[in-house]
Amino acid sequence: MDCDVQTLISGDHANALVALNNFLAKSSKSFSFPELNQNNYRKNLWQSLGQILINKKQHDLHLNTLSAIRILSRDKTGLNELVTTKLLDSIVNHANLSKDANQFAEPNYELNVEALKCLSNIIYNSEVAVAMSCKNATIEAIIMRLRTYRDSMLPTEIKFFHMRILFLITALCSEVRSKIKKDLHGSTYLIETLDLILKESNKELSEDQVNLACEILKVLFNLSATMHESYMDEKEVACHMRLVIILHDYLVFDVCNPAKKLELHNHIINLMTCMPMNSFKGLRTPILDGEIVAKELQYEEQNMTALHEILSYLKCKLDEADTFSKQRDTLPPVLAVLLKAAQVDRFMRKYLRIHILPPLKDVINRPEQGNSLRNHLCRLLTCPIKQIHQVVAELLFVICKENVNRMVKYTGYGNAAGLLAGRGLLGLGETDTSEYSSDSGDSDTEEYKQLKHCINPVMGCYEPPHPNPIANMTEEQKEYEAMKLVEMMDNLTRTGVVKPCRIGQDGRPEPIAHVLQLQEGLQKQQVRMEDDSD
Repeated sequence: MDCDVQTLISGDHANALVALNNFLAKSSKSFSFPELNQNNYRKNLWQSLGQILINKKQHDLHLNTLSAIRILSRDKTGLNELVTTKLLDSIVNHANLSKDANQFAEPNYELNVEALKCLSNIIYNSEVAVAMSCKNATIEAIIMRLRTYRDSMLPTEIKFFHMRILFLITALCSEVRSKIKKDLHGSTYLIETLDLILKESNKELSEDQVNLACEILKVLFNLSATMHESYMDEKEVACHMRLVIILHDYLVFDVCNPAKKLELHNHIINLMTCMPMNSFKGLRTPILDGEIVAKELQYEEQNMTALHEILSYLKCKLDEADTFSKQRDTLPPVLAVLLKAAQVDRFMRKYLRIHILPPLKDVINRPEQGNSLRNHLCRLLTCPIKQIHQVVAELLFVICKENVNRMVKYTGYGNAAGLLAGRGLLGLGETDTSEYSSDSGDSDTEEYKQLKHCINPVMGCYEPPHPNPIANMTEEQKEYEAMKLVEMMDNLTRTGVVKPCRIGQDGRPEPIAHVLQLQEGLQKQQVRMEDDSD
């Protein structure tokens, strides 16, 4: 056993400071302490440190003692039994979060930060500590401290760990979310704090400001994740509409570096997935007189910078998501946000269409070939991850104003088949688009018009003419080959290798008993690409 640990366990207060300093120097990067698993060393060490912490006469040891507890709490071994109410209350008091803390005493921010770090570690690694923190004054104290964040002397690090602790508690204990929202009005105070960060920034958000904002956004996500739009009262609706306006400002604000900008936008987009549909109009603003907005950031006198930033985030994540696991982890939130934006607002829908499905010029390559947003999204239409290909299909369909022919034109019938089958639209009949605006938008490009008659609607691209393989066959040879094909398909059907279907009256696939049934109504089911002005 290390002699410094033995000194601390023995209660040798005269040598405790040296022992603590030595322990911190040797263990600062350690995350497990297997040497404490024998002879009750772990329990005795925690008890000794707890005794130092509550002894006011040893206040000169408190900072290092908290540092030692912070390091030890990285190891989850027996932590639930080691964390007592008395110890946790003492740490909360040093963090200046207890109801008995003297708000008028000279602040010791260094000590407060170290105690907050201890709380963060302990709450993260101990279910018992989570339960205790839900019952003591920790949550109420943090919400109350939000009112003091205008104090320029209060270190950002303290604010950060306040939010980190609140995030952990709300993530690990869902029961407190309603209390924070309704009883403590936490959402309102958190939104005001987000607004305060923007007002205090100087043209761009610093790294510390981004870190703090991200923690607040994570807490707000926890508070909003189980919220249902239909159960909101007027105050909640107004609160979330104001929040989206603030999120819009964060999206358009300059950030210290690209990595921090991506991190911030990631948390904004995650939170936006919880926002009610009618609040999404806050993502665009009218262009004011004298306001200079780049052409690619506007549409019909509307400033679309925030939506453009979300599109840029999507493009970045599409470029990075080279595996299914990355796609599953990063793409669903941003796709869901863009779908909501397109569904709720015609300005945003048209802007998205311009940037995702611009007038079709490349008709030589297949829709899924290339690096444009359209190419990326068409590839995802056949992604095996259900939550991705369904949202992508819905997004593209809405951008196409739910027009089947337009969807097929831009994606190819093969890529769109899953959506069309699910909606009963495989027959390619016209759909009701009356809920969308009637303007025609961009007409077909010259490139598309010239090659339109040679476009294979299944592949969604130009297909050069092929020689007719049966041109030189006699009628008997043609009949022989046809019957041979029927027999092969019938054999595959009977052995269960394939299950042939045809399009039923409801526009969905229906199984057939014999391959010859495919001939019935075949003419009605052929894919046709009608002249559709986009």
